[in-house]
Amino acid sequence: MKVLLISANTEKMNMPVLPLGMACVAASVEIAGHTVYSVDLLMQSDVRSMVEAAICKVSPDVIGISVRNIDDQAMNTATLLLDSVKNVIADCRCFSRAPIVLGGAGYSIFPKAALEYLGADMGIQGEGEAAFVMLLERLQHKESLSGIPGLHLPGSDFQERPGYARDLDRFPLPLPHIHLDLHGDTMKSELWIPFQTRRGCAMDCSYCSTATIEGRVLRKFSPQKGVESLRRYVEAGFHQFFFVDNTFNLPRSYAAALCDAIIAAELDIQWRCILYPWKADARLIEKMAKAGCREVSLGFESGSDAILKQLNKRFKCDDVIRISRLLGEYGITRLGFLLLGGPGETMETVWQSLRFADSLRLEAVKVSTGIRIYPHTALARIAVREGVIASEAELLFPRFYLADAVKSRLTDTVREWVKDRANWIR
Repeated sequence: MKVLLISANTEKMNMPVLPLGMACVAASVEIAGHTVYSVDLLMQSDVRSMVEAAICKVSPDVIGISVRNIDDQAMNTATLLLDSVKNVIADCRCFSRAPIVLGGAGYSIFPKAALEYLGADMGIQGEGEAAFVMLLERLQHKESLSGIPGLHLPGSDFQERPGYARDLDRFPLPLPHIHLDLHGDTMKSELWIPFQTRRGCAMDCSYCSTATIEGRVLRKFSPQKGVESLRRYVEAGFHQFFFVDNTFNLPRSYAAALCDAIIAAELDIQWRCILYPWKADARLIEKMAKAGCREVSLGFESGSDAILKQLNKRFKCDDVIRISRLLGEYGITRLGFLLLGGPGETMETVWQSLRFADSLRLEAVKVSTGIRIYPHTALARIAVREGVIASEAELLFPRFYLADAVKSRLTDTVREWVKDRANWIR
C-alpha cells in the first residue's frame, strides 16, 4: 500500500521537536513492504499547499496523522492545539478519499475524545509500529479490524487495548533523511536529534501521562542497537542528540552500559537527557560526561519533601542536592524544573521550593504554576474528589489543578521572584 504519514505538530514551544514516533512507524511500514512518504509540518509556512503537494505526489491508500500536543500546558493562557490538526484533516479530505488514522503521544492520552473531536476515521493508541502495519494489512485485504492493538473507531465502543512489545530490538530504528526529515543541512548546528532507548515508566508520578502513552513496563533497545543507530546519524553529519527517555538513569545498570558502548564506539557526539534525581552516583555521572553528556533536565519539581511525597516521587531533597552537585563537578549543565501548586501546596512550601532551587545554583530553572490534569492519574482522581473537575472525561480541553491555599498569591509571587533572576524561566 501507499502510505502518507503527516506530523501535524506546528508548535515549537521551547525548541523545535522532530517527529521521532512517526519516524519509527515509517521505518516499520517500509520494512513491511509498503511505500511510505513522510511530511513534517513543523517548519512549513503554507500547510495546506504542503499537504496538497504530498497527496498529489503519493496518491495514498492510507493517511496517518501524528498528534503530539493537545495543548500548550500554560495554565493562565491555555491554548488547545487540536484545531490546527483538524484543519490538516480537512485539507486531507479535500485532496484524498484515503482513510485517515490518528496516532502519536497526544492522541494516545485521549484516544476516544480526540478521535471524535478531530473527525478522523480511526486511531491507534500507544505503540504504533506493529499495530499500524497490522492495520495496513487488514485494510489491504479487506479483513476484520478486530484484535489490532490500540485501535479505536469513532461513534462506537470499538476499542482494543494498546499493545507494547517487550523486545524493542524487533523494531527498526529510523534512519536520517530516510525516515526522519532533518530539515536540511542549514539546521545541523541547531538540531538536537531525538533519540529513545527505553519506553514505559513504572514510577507513577501523580500527574504524569507517560504510562498512558507508553505503558508501565520499562522496555529497552539493546545498547549495541542504540549505538549502531547513533553511528548512522554521525556518518550523516549530525553530532547533537536529545535522549528523550523519561528517566535516562533508570535502570542505572542499563544507563551505564549504554554510556560504555558510546565511549567504546568513539562517537564524536554531545547529548542532553532527562535525569530522575534518584539512583545516580558519581560513577554513572562520570560515564555520562565521558560519553558526551553536556546537559540534563532535572525534574525535581519541589523543594519540600512533603510535597514530593504528595507527587509520589521516590527521591528527597537531599538526593537532588547530591546529584546536582555531582553534575556540576563533571561540567554537565543543569536545567531544573519546579512544578508548583499541586495537592498540599501552601505558600510556605512554595517559598521553600523557590529558595531550595536558588540554593542549587543551577544554570537554568523552569518554574510552572498549576498542574495540567491528565486522565488515569492520581491527580485526576484527586481533582474529581475535590470537585475541581466533574469527571476525567472532560480533560481533553485543558484543565489545571491549583491548590486553594496558593490560588490568590502564587502567580504574583513567582513573577516577582523570576524578574530578578536571569536564569529563571516562567
